[in-house]
Amino acid sequence: MIYISEEESAALVTHELAFEAARAALVAAASRQSWVFPAVLGRTQEASNTFSIKSSSSEDLTGVKIGSFWSGNPARGLPRHNSTIVLLDQHTGRLGAVIEAGKVNAYRTAAADAVAADLLARKQAKVLAIFGAGNQAGFEVMALARIRPIETVLVVARPSPRRDALVDQIGERGLEARAALPEEAVRAADIVVTATPSREPLFDAAWVGPGTHIVSMGSDAPGKRELPSELFPKARLFCDLLSQSVQIGEFQHLRDEIDASVLAVTPIGDVIEMRAPGRRFGNEITVFDSSGISLQDLYIADALIRAKASHR
Repeated sequence: MIYISEEESAALVTHELAFEAARAALVAAASRQSWVFPAVLGRTQEASNTFSIKSSSSEDLTGVKIGSFWSGNPARGLPRHNSTIVLLDQHTGRLGAVIEAGKVNAYRTAAADAVAADLLARKQAKVLAIFGAGNQAGFEVMALARIRPIETVLVVARPSPRRDALVDQIGERGLEARAALPEEAVRAADIVVTATPSREPLFDAAWVGPGTHIVSMGSDAPGKRELPSELFPKARLFCDLLSQSVQIGEFQHLRDEIDASVLAVTPIGDVIEMRAPGRRFGNEITVFDSSGISLQDLYIADALIRAKASHR
């Protein structure tokens, strides 16, 4: 059995490795040779400690990802978020690999959003608005700055040392960054990313200008919501996996409309494989619901195993 510790995986992962793994996973998700099973959401006696179990299988990989959020961990000197990926041997069902992937998970999530943005955001997108100043926000910024010429980052979050630290961190990477109010940020942005645990829309649909690309990655459980429903009829809609998106993702709030074919949602894997168009015109508004699928975890785990082997 292969074991990769948190320290090892954090040293091996890069935005480039994560991008290629996420792209392959999203292609697999849109194929008929892969299966992604419903996510299981749980919590401990301490209600603020939550975890999820996501499982999937493809032609080459089978396994699960266990993601956890333990609210009291900072007081113990530990991150709130953790992730463990378990790969099963395709032939025997026995343990094939265990990868501790807390930091890797942040790269993996941001990479999927970058893959989608590379197909949906305007080529000259220079202004990025990021809602939220939590663990994920900085990874999202840097992943998107790899594939678009981002110059300015507007951080929308409550005043706090964490928000100020994020602004400083982005500035240290050579980008102009500052805190902004929601309306100012959305009106100015070429790309908007929402990375929050919100249960209500974060901005008004009227603020979104022609040509904007929007990513919702915080909606990953029942009841979560980041985007205004009024936005969807004006936009082209995309997702990582439709069956999950309408259950725990941003489009859970549109189930009836989607089922009735009033609104169409395209898996981004179909765009990668050119079975469906991505951005067609400069003034199109595009929305990507990034609910986070287990195939992303399996494919990045496999990439880490290969990277470890090549470093020997």
